[in-house]
Amino acid sequence: MIDLLKPTPNGLYCPEGDFTIDPRHPVKRAVITHAHADHARSGSGSYLCAPDGKSILQSRLGLDAAIETLPYGQSLLVNGIKLSLHPAGHILGAAQVRLEKGGYTCVVSGDYKTARDPTCRPLEPLRCQHFISESTFGLPIFRWPSSEKVVVEIQEWWRENQDQGRTSVLFAYALGKAQRIMAGLGADIGPILTHGAVETVSQVYRQTGVTLPATRHVGEIRDKALLARALVVAPPSADKPAWMRRFPHPSRAFASGWMRIRGNRRRRSLDRGFVLSDHADWDGLVETIAASGAERIDLTHGYAEEMGRWLREKGFRAEALPAGNSAAPGEGRG
Repeated sequence: MIDLLKPTPNGLYCPEGDFTIDPRHPVKRAVITHAHADHARSGSGSYLCAPDGKSILQSRLGLDAAIETLPYGQSLLVNGIKLSLHPAGHILGAAQVRLEKGGYTCVVSGDYKTARDPTCRPLEPLRCQHFISESTFGLPIFRWPSSEKVVVEIQEWWRENQDQGRTSVLFAYALGKAQRIMAGLGADIGPILTHGAVETVSQVYRQTGVTLPATRHVGEIRDKALLARALVVAPPSADKPAWMRRFPHPSRAFASGWMRIRGNRRRRSLDRGFVLSDHADWDGLVETIAASGAERIDLTHGYAEEMGRWLREKGFRAEALPAGNSAAPGEGRG
């Protein structure tokens, strides 16, 4: 059996290539699947990512970070290891990492989804002998409705709140989820206002060529009548009394795959929960793993143990990587 990657507490290390995929601590050479904070950390000597992810990664790591890009599908020879990047469909710039030596291939999926998303390239299924897949939502309970259906639900909720003079405050992760929602909504219902973190990322998306509706930073708005008609998009971390006080009559909602579990909505005291994730659901995970044709499957994040058990029952050779030995620890983003 060929092992192109070695699981370590610092991430997936390629000994022959001398690089680490999504390292948790600084290394000489880092290969980054995408720019979420649990996959992209500062301090490494150099970084390699997909071209459409560079601007986001640079904004996260700082202008001093040495970032190189590799176009999707093109290969780079690193100490005898053939390395290429392929779209993962997760967020803008998200990539799978494919390694090859002597005809043996290993693919690290990073985070991925199979659903349509106008803000990033769709997932490219890859054939390989060894597939390292995320399993954030690796239970059959996690099956997503179509994103188009969810967008309609958000629009209906927004209109209902306008009729009641309430500000619609939608919590969504600032990188990826917020832009996906806004791209689907358009701006014909009312003004779209954004938290500073969302606005900063959205500007980078626009500069990269992604079309988003016009938005304004919510901190600029003092008109209460405008606030009552607006949709405010903010990260979950903003859901605190001091920040929410600016809205006289807010209706609070959260867009996440975790909203599939009703108790999560109750614990957050939300008015609405919208089931929308930037990760593959159960069916998407199973389909992508099967499409890889891999002889060996390693699972990271989320329900790796449970999914590994199910795959073994179906005849797959599958194992969960020990916690702390995957490409990144994961932070529950859904």
